[in-house]
Amino acid sequence: MSAAVAEDLSHEIETHTALFAGLLKEVGKVVVGQHYMLERLLLALIADGHILLEGLPGLAKTTAVKAISDAIKTSFSRVSFTPDLLPADLLGTEIYRPNTGEFSVKQGPVFTNLLLADEINRAPAKVQSALLEAMQERQVTLGDQTYQLPHPFLVLATQNPIEQEGTYPLPEAQVDRFMLKLKVGYPTREEEKEIMRRMTSGTPHTITPVLTPEQILAARATAERIYVDPKVEDYIVNIINATREPGLYKLESLEKLIEIGASPRATIYLLKAARVLALLGGRSYVTPQDVKTIGPDILRHRVLVTYEAEARELTSDDIIADIFNTVDVP
Repeated sequence: MSAAVAEDLSHEIETHTALFAGLLKEVGKVVVGQHYMLERLLLALIADGHILLEGLPGLAKTTAVKAISDAIKTSFSRVSFTPDLLPADLLGTEIYRPNTGEFSVKQGPVFTNLLLADEINRAPAKVQSALLEAMQERQVTLGDQTYQLPHPFLVLATQNPIEQEGTYPLPEAQVDRFMLKLKVGYPTREEEKEIMRRMTSGTPHTITPVLTPEQILAARATAERIYVDPKVEDYIVNIINATREPGLYKLESLEKLIEIGASPRATIYLLKAARVLALLGGRSYVTPQDVKTIGPDILRHRVLVTYEAEARELTSDDIIADIFNTVDVP
């Protein structure tokens, strides 16, 4: 990379980071705390990847998604995934017009920039299958016609913990389409006090749009130019391979604990997410720490544990932590 190109890239990154800081500040008018969740939502939007948010009700998941939508001047749709939801309720349908003898298309809520799939793990499999094409191909097929979805298009799905009544695991093919899986926790004591004050003050908090979809797409193009050293690329591949063949990386103890390792999609997403994390950090290059920071969010829903691991009360997060602590860092 020449000095002129590097300087130009640095200037672009500086511009984007200033805008993103303004966006997070604006969203902070409505959402108290939850910095980890908000940063990851923004990261996924820039990286063109979907997010699965897992957490108990009342943790501001829906509020955060709506707030970011308002701050970016994007279209927003919310669909509550219930057991009686039909694919047509999500995608739309063809309607017959007797006066013309032709069919017209009524587009569903999926035709938007940000789609909030609320409690996605409560809907039947046929609805999940209908969403799969939209998530992967950014298009929807109705009848014999295919319709492109707007850009950017992002699915932000919330999920109650699997052990709660009335929920069931999502199909693995669909889970793999989510770039990140975030575990949303409770606010701190001070944050909860601030939430209580705001929500009982009677004063509404409005968000002023500070970004446009075009600026998000421009940031995405900038992120693709961020430098990744070949050693960092090797590190990413080694991390992913360690989930499949842990014995090759001095992790023999994990061989009986991992049922299925991460797919090649995880490799792609890990690189893309690390680049955007570098962008958000104001850097024109990716560090191994970027990979370690975003890695658990990329891998926790892709590394499936065995019954033996469950019997030992080990989660995929525990196994991923072992992998990152053992695989050599460049």
